[in-house]
Amino acid sequence: MHQVTDHRPELRLAPRPRTLLVMEDRALAMQFGPAELSRLRSLADVQEPLSVSELGSAEALRRLAGAEVLITSWGCPRLDADVLAAAPRLKAVLHAAGSVRGHVTDAVFDRGILVTTAADANAEPVAHFTLAAVLWAFKKAPFLAQDARTHREDLSYLDGRGELSGVGRTVVVVGFSRIGGRVVRLLRELDLARVLVVDPVADPEAVRAAGAEPASLPDALPQADVLTLHAPALPETRHLIGAAELDRLPPHAVLVNTARGSLVDTRALEAACRAGLHAILDVTEPEPLPAESPLYDLPNVMLTPHIAGSLGSESRRMTAMALTELDRLTSGRPPLAPVSRDALAVQA
Repeated sequence: MHQVTDHRPELRLAPRPRTLLVMEDRALAMQFGPAELSRLRSLADVQEPLSVSELGSAEALRRLAGAEVLITSWGCPRLDADVLAAAPRLKAVLHAAGSVRGHVTDAVFDRGILVTTAADANAEPVAHFTLAAVLWAFKKAPFLAQDARTHREDLSYLDGRGELSGVGRTVVVVGFSRIGGRVVRLLRELDLARVLVVDPVADPEAVRAAGAEPASLPDALPQADVLTLHAPALPETRHLIGAAELDRLPPHAVLVNTARGSLVDTRALEAACRAGLHAILDVTEPEPLPAESPLYDLPNVMLTPHIAGSLGSESRRMTAMALTELDRLTSGRPPLAPVSRDALAVQA
């Protein structure tokens, strides 16, 4: 869940190392505009086409054979032992998207290849979206907006249902991660709520320094006006929020999920929302939900199509971070956001 600080200061790439982009065409078009392409060409020896989206063809294997650096993004295949066997000169994988978990395997770390992530850059828009969702939740804005369409000239539908707009609100943040930590700091900087953090591997003193209070999940849930999820998708976190946890929430609570759909048991969530739980969901399991899911039609549920993370030009912040890592490595400076094997086991 947390950024690692270990690095390999001994790694120094040659000036303008041979670099290959591995990503789907859509990601290339979205993440590399004229400024990014100019910076890439100033830092690296690249060939045309700049990018490949698969690593099995004869052309892709030829390109891999000379690559010292891979800049990866959405659509990159898994970098397994077979891929690495075709890349004997590879020294660094610079990931220019969110989670690197689906791309990097133990074989990468076994080879001593440096991995970096631009997940910090992606964390910013997710934290901002989450803050907006929490603010909506305080006044039940998305749900009252739906009621306004049917009541029109009659405001009686309000009936005090914006009850969370008062003082004394408590937000429970599950996961003191890159994103969760930012959400905590935003809430506290704006003095919007008391914040409880549930994260068994977080340093309690770091949580307190951010202005929040460490808590266990069973203790925190009954106090939650808003429950917002920011844990990684791990075997240990699958269905972290199930029927028992949803039952512990107060009747007026709002669940916000901008993390991973697998953190919540969908069947249990459907039952809880049918019974009145309010939810703002940017991610679901499965994604998208089947057409017959009741969550589409419940007036107390707001669904957005996985838009909290970087979209469009926002994604170029991640490109900039990957290119900064390349610049640092070619000038002998340590990477800003390296990923270790151990850290990958507990982070997104």
